[in-house]
Amino acid sequence: MRLAPRLLLATVLALSVAATGAEASNLDVQRRVEADVSSGRPVVVHVVVALCDNVNQGIVPVPGKLGDGQTPSTNLYWGAAFGFRSYLLRRGGYELIDEHKPAHSPVLERVVLHTRVNRNGKLRDVFVVAEAWDGREMRAAINRFLTLAAGAAPHSEKVTLQAKQIELASGGSAALVMFIGHNGLMDFRLRAEPHRRPGAPPRSAVVLACSSKLYFEDRLRRIGCNPLILTAGLMAPEAYTADAIITAFAGGGSPGEVRDAAAAAYNRYQQCGLAAAKRLFSTCR
Repeated sequence: MRLAPRLLLATVLALSVAATGAEASNLDVQRRVEADVSSGRPVVVHVVVALCDNVNQGIVPVPGKLGDGQTPSTNLYWGAAFGFRSYLLRRGGYELIDEHKPAHSPVLERVVLHTRVNRNGKLRDVFVVAEAWDGREMRAAINRFLTLAAGAAPHSEKVTLQAKQIELASGGSAALVMFIGHNGLMDFRLRAEPHRRPGAPPRSAVVLACSSKLYFEDRLRRIGCNPLILTAGLMAPEAYTADAIITAFAGGGSPGEVRDAAAAAYNRYQQCGLAAAKRLFSTCR
């Protein structure tokens, strides 16, 4: 029996990565995404947002409501003008597909957002699953991100888009996982790291936090995840940068193209100079 070319590509890729146990490269991840979209599956991004918290994080304090780590609706990294949820819905052109406020959970709000991105001349569906974590729970939020980056905690969920039910491979099965917020590893050490999940599909990671390259690169490599975009200095982890990265990644951009998109967006809002913005964002592959 002969396999169809697209199925053969996906099978060979999965077997080769699983057999070596090696860190996924950007090429591995983009081949996986291409196989997904060619088969009609969407690109899925899973985002962990640690809410800004004046009281419980080692940050320079921001105005009261922006730094209330228990109130997502006004938080700097979620509900404020350049917060993840607000910006993507109001300025990024995303559609809100689902929202949930879990009871008795460090995740204060969870949303599923949808957009379409041009990839090789065709519009492809992109879904973003985003979690707003209580600012007091920084350690748990970082552990959650690293668990997803390791390909662990895979999750499949169904959403309805234009009267059609679509299944999303989220959690540790997402093609891109992202952390946004204060770099808590500047304040504490993790007690342990998650183990990579054998057979997990190739995936990339982005950490929009101050000096994340120093603190996250080696960890991501050890758990088999491609560190796509990290940072080399202090930065404002606001949503315009995340939006640019998601669009460039889902559109099939190379690591350099994804970095350039991040830098252009950051400079547009921060007015720091394009050269400085390019130095801030590090692409590891």
